[in-house]
Amino acid sequence: MTENGVFYYGQDKIYYEIVRKKITYKVTTGKSKTDILTIEKSKPRKVVIKVHPDQRVVVTAPIDATDEMIHDAMIKRARWIWQNLQDFAKQKDHVLPKRYVSGETQFYLGRRYVLKVITDAKTNDKINSTVKLSRGKLNVELSQSDSELDAEKRAVLVKSLIDKWYKDKFMSVSRERLQALIHKASWVKNNPSLKLIIMKKQWGSCSNKGNLILNLHLVKAPKECIDYVILHELCHIAEHNHSEYFWRLLTQVMPNWKEVKARLDGMAELYLNE
Repeated sequence: MTENGVFYYGQDKIYYEIVRKKITYKVTTGKSKTDILTIEKSKPRKVVIKVHPDQRVVVTAPIDATDEMIHDAMIKRARWIWQNLQDFAKQKDHVLPKRYVSGETQFYLGRRYVLKVITDAKTNDKINSTVKLSRGKLNVELSQSDSELDAEKRAVLVKSLIDKWYKDKFMSVSRERLQALIHKASWVKNNPSLKLIIMKKQWGSCSNKGNLILNLHLVKAPKECIDYVILHELCHIAEHNHSEYFWRLLTQVMPNWKEVKARLDGMAELYLNE
């Protein structure tokens, strides 16, 4: 279960999540194969602090770390944490339309990737332009003829290539997540169909016939956020309105949906940016 903490940096109140890690070792004793002693032991490690783009501060600590130990680690890194939070806040406040050139940020399943448009590769004109992930980069390698386009036409092409790549990836991911979650929705008798489209103001919807429509931009979000939207729409098959029953049902299938929704909505401006 995730714990929470808080500290002050000047007048700013900073909240953080605590995730404790442990490793289980198995030690075999005695002559019998069934004579096994299991020892649970945490691996010695430091407190690790991460500030996420959605302005969550997450601390990973050993299972036996005291609250005081964790708090001291936060205070020591307080300025660094505060600065990162400020930087991410400014980035959200100044989201500019994408130009689809090298150096821009693209998101995929919650992770950031740097866009690299490759135009100087020795590619044969018969080979189509390609998109692929590699070592923290989203590489768009243009064919020889595509490389010769002017900047404006090239940007349009790069966007279309990335959009197609996102759609292909999300079709696979969304089907996988739906199959993994469908057992939670016991009221759904048949597998609903999935449709992916670009939406500006909502993450998903459910038709009167029980078919799911997901925002294509969701492919940029962590899988837990995708799960939340799918479960939300599956609940609409049982209750079309946002009634008290609907929210009880959603809480039943995803107890932490409020936190996940807040995380998704907190990154909406970046994920929806085209």
